[in-house]
Amino acid sequence: MFIFDISNILNLILMLIATILLIFLAQELKKSYITGIALFAYLILLIVHAGQMITLPAEFRDMLPVLGRCIAIDFVFIFITFFAYLWVDDIEAKKMQKKSLDNSLDWLWKNV
Repeated sequence: MFIFDISNILNLILMLIATILLIFLAQELKKSYITGIALFAYLILLIVHAGQMITLPAEFRDMLPVLGRCIAIDFVFIFITFFAYLWVDDIEAKKMQKKSLDNSLDWLWKNV
């Protein structure tokens, strides 16, 4: 059974670098859909890992801790990309002089 193991340190570092570069690109271009795509990809990855954990055959039960770590890492990346999406959406809204998608985190953006 193939498992995209992002708990492996090399995969984790590569995913982190790719996420940071996507966030930087979205911030430079002032396009929130770029971070939205990354957020959507991590949500799909979480669904895949959860589905694999649920349908795991008995002979692969030793992979449960790996899948658990992968799901935890998925949640961390979802958290990071969600706040990055809100941040870039705020930047994009200020550039286009329109109302942001969500202004509930204004206290945070003032400190960033």
